[in-house]
Amino acid sequence: MKLPRGRLDKSRVVTDPRDTLADVLDRELTGYAVFESQETLLLDSEGRGVMTFTDGVPVLVYHTGTDRGGPPALADLAVPGPYHVSLYTLDAADLESAHEAADLRVPPGMPAERLGGDPALADSTRRAAPDERLSAMGDGDATAPDDGTADQSAVEAFLDDAEKIEAIKQQARSEARERAQEWDF
Repeated sequence: MKLPRGRLDKSRVVTDPRDTLADVLDRELTGYAVFESQETLLLDSEGRGVMTFTDGVPVLVYHTGTDRGGPPALADLAVPGPYHVSLYTLDAADLESAHEAADLRVPPGMPAERLGGDPALADSTRRAAPDERLSAMGDGDATAPDDGTADQSAVEAFLDDAEKIEAIKQQARSEARERAQEWDF
């Protein structure tokens, strides 16, 4: 996915991506966010998550490390924080060509549910989304019965990623060793 370089609006570390999603919605940002997880920062792993927004509503998600987009990219981003997040503003016209990539699109409320675990934020996001986005995406997270299949697929995708699980185990071992040394164990 290629995006024009936007104007840096904010860059900070957050413990929960929900904070960024709520901020973007409140400010009705048009542009994109780049998410770098702790795993990427500490383990020199490759990959960042890029999420575009129109008027604060998520449109596309892409993960540079896995080269996946849409809902699977959300599963790639669903790792423990903190995250370094950079927000960039762009004109809506600059996002038009990128937003034509149907395989990268996500239903408006899905990032808030899958990354933020916040159904209320997801509902607010769906209310802010244009009607054509809800009907075109079939915002399944808004109308589908809650049978757990959407969350299950994200969990399954995460559990199927042996490299990601091994990286988390390595990070946990490293942190445990550091704490043991600090506590003279």
